[in-house]
Amino acid sequence: MKITRRLFAFFVFSTTLGALAFAAAAPKPAADSHYLAFVGTYTGETGSKGIYAFDFDSASGTLTTKGLAAETIAPSFVVIHPNGKYAYAANEAGKKSTVTAFAIDAKSARLTQLNQLPALGDDPCHLSFDKTGKYLFAANYSSGNVVVFPILGDGKLGEPTANMRDTGTLGPNKERQDGPHAHWVQISSDNRFLCVSDLGLDAILSYHFDAAKGTLTPNDPPFTKLASGAGPRHGAFSPDGKFFYVVSELNSAVTAFSYHPAKGTLEQLQVVSTLPADFHGRNDTAEIAVHPDGKWLFASNRGHDTIAVFAIDPANGTLRPAGEFSTGGKEPRHFVIDPTVKFLLAENQNTNSIVVFSIDSSTGALRKVSQADNIPSPVCFTFLLH
Repeated sequence: MKITRRLFAFFVFSTTLGALAFAAAAPKPAADSHYLAFVGTYTGETGSKGIYAFDFDSASGTLTTKGLAAETIAPSFVVIHPNGKYAYAANEAGKKSTVTAFAIDAKSARLTQLNQLPALGDDPCHLSFDKTGKYLFAANYSSGNVVVFPILGDGKLGEPTANMRDTGTLGPNKERQDGPHAHWVQISSDNRFLCVSDLGLDAILSYHFDAAKGTLTPNDPPFTKLASGAGPRHGAFSPDGKFFYVVSELNSAVTAFSYHPAKGTLEQLQVVSTLPADFHGRNDTAEIAVHPDGKWLFASNRGHDTIAVFAIDPANGTLRPAGEFSTGGKEPRHFVIDPTVKFLLAENQNTNSIVVFSIDSSTGALRKVSQADNIPSPVCFTFLLH
């Protein structure tokens, strides 16, 4: 009996060791490389019906369509709440503009409308959240105002807590700068100051944000001016928050600033063109982004139809041109860096395509990896990170 127990114990011990050895030697399953993404489009004559869903494989850098996620009018900008449960769209429809809240069903890649409120302005073109996730900011381009919407517990939008119309001196371009034109809005990292890029005023406006009430009051000073006729469009902070960059649509340039968080103010450092010196012709810049490693800045050119790349000096925040890379289509209105920070995806609005580029971490250079076609008028791309 004792011998039997010893043999049995030895057998169990040996089997356990073998199983452990096999488990250690066996390759671990790779982490899921797939991300769900949503693309906002212009509807109407383009044939688009609203927001479309895609699967992005970060292992291969390829996009696969998952169909229409939600039928909605002109969702020109789409954002996903930090909790991954809700999405919000700016419905750019002139006097009938709205902001829409959706619930996300990740399994079906579909969005279900929760509610829809008037934008309280004309042509909302940019949305962002405060750091608590309790408020949504909306920039209304044509009417030049910024609205704050509270986000309720069920993801619906509540009645606005603030509505501020941008004020200041208009730029010299009579056609494009006929009034204030809020084009981008983002809160500071400490949730105290709201930055607004106004194309019509040639200025970055600064508002104090009261996170308890959701209200806005002008900062002191209330704005920072850019070059006359610049037409600032979108902005981006450096990962460490020390620097701030603005791409200007009308003069095709990026302006670098140092950012002073105590007062929410900017100090200009440099202005650099997004175009090569020998380019002559129509061009409007659109999107800007700083790579999460803080080494590279990207800006899109519409007309030249490229992504301009700049190296960032980590000490002083200044930029050095590092090349321009064709987007392989027309009018790259928007682009995004993927969650693995290895790829840049550019949406070509006028050629109905999204092109995926790999990012060279040592040079910032872009190399085309894949392309998705037949996407009607893509103008915004956002990843679901949950």
